[in-house]
Amino acid sequence: MDTQVERKVAKVVVLGDIGRSPRMQYHALSLANNGLEVQIIGYLESQPLTEISEHPHIKIHKLHPLSLNGAPRLARYVAKVIWQTISLLFTLFTTGNGDYVLCQNPPAIPTLPVCRFYCLFTRTKFIIDWHNYAYSIMAMSYSADHIIVRLARAIEKFFGQSADYNLCVTYSMKEDLLTHWNLKQATVLYDRPPKIFHPITLEEKHEWFLKLSAQYPEFGPGKQALNETTNMDSARTAFTQETDKTVVARKDRPGLLFSSSSWTPDEDFGIMIDAFQVYETTYDTAKNLPKLVCVVTGKGPMKNHYLEVIEQKQWKHIKVIAPWLEAADYPTMVASADLGLCFHTSSSGLDLPMKVVDMFGAGLPVCAFDFLCLDELVEDGINGYTFKNSDELAKKIVNWFKEFPNNAKQNALAERMREELGVFQKTRWEDNWNLRVKHYFIS
Repeated sequence: MDTQVERKVAKVVVLGDIGRSPRMQYHALSLANNGLEVQIIGYLESQPLTEISEHPHIKIHKLHPLSLNGAPRLARYVAKVIWQTISLLFTLFTTGNGDYVLCQNPPAIPTLPVCRFYCLFTRTKFIIDWHNYAYSIMAMSYSADHIIVRLARAIEKFFGQSADYNLCVTYSMKEDLLTHWNLKQATVLYDRPPKIFHPITLEEKHEWFLKLSAQYPEFGPGKQALNETTNMDSARTAFTQETDKTVVARKDRPGLLFSSSSWTPDEDFGIMIDAFQVYETTYDTAKNLPKLVCVVTGKGPMKNHYLEVIEQKQWKHIKVIAPWLEAADYPTMVASADLGLCFHTSSSGLDLPMKVVDMFGAGLPVCAFDFLCLDELVEDGINGYTFKNSDELAKKIVNWFKEFPNNAKQNALAERMREELGVFQKTRWEDNWNLRVKHYFIS
């Protein structure tokens, strides 16, 4: 029996918010479900997945952040690194010995040196999961030749070469690690959606819209929802209605867009705002477009800035709301939308947006900002669309929602895209992890 077998220990290090680190949470679940005891070390600013919190073989060790508001940026960074070094090193050693340390990069400083030191001291396997490059993210705030940027690059290269195993998110990144850093042992583990992301029925959407309408009038049936006047009915939303216990989509419903963001500089929501302005102007002349509701979830430093800009626009035909969703509700929101939006640009051009993976898992076609390796995930016109500026995005949105929801040609295109996404959904995180990564932990 399981209780009679000594389980190996894997420490999963996330020097960030665990709740907003889905890939590392999926790693933890895969490790625990394959016979390991898992300790997740990181910050707990938002709730992790229920499966994580309730798993009998996963334990979370919470790190405590250091707040130095008002101090100069460089001083804050140095103090933060010192504090993180002490707290991470202390937590690694006080939580006992482990067999594996799997750490997320970025951030590289102090994650990689601290984890490597612990592994050398305790003879633990050291594994890095490359999500992006720390130095390329830092270069967005500092100059490319700034000492911190050069230090981060040197640390990533040195400790990447010293790791027992390296995982990465794209083949483009694997090639870059080999070409520039001589990392010969990097395994590509594509992000794939877990089974919680899947298409849902119209009845499930209806129940979700009813739940949302209690807090957001844009989802309700009244005139508050996009300035429409309808009879108040508890079984009626802006998108659906229930008649004789049968749920149907309203023919006059608005289009529903969805995006998820960490609201950082590598996601330019100015593109969305400019595209929506074009849609708003086009609405009055085209006469064949629906009103739009756009849901943008997530937290981040630029959220208030963009929401203030949107508020100033005072659009009549487009409503943007930015709720914070619980982890259990997020997949339902994704699966309820008509079109996804992604503005991830990638500081290195070598990582892929996981939010698109979630959308694809839920059967949601997406319009995604185009960059170097996006074609490893989004095939323009096949399973979604790509765009490079606000004009291109505006045209995609207008064409997608022309005569919505009664455009037979567009509906057929959307159905073909969902069929393509059905093929994508056949390979889930669990299957992909077992195929490519499991052998590193279980011989």
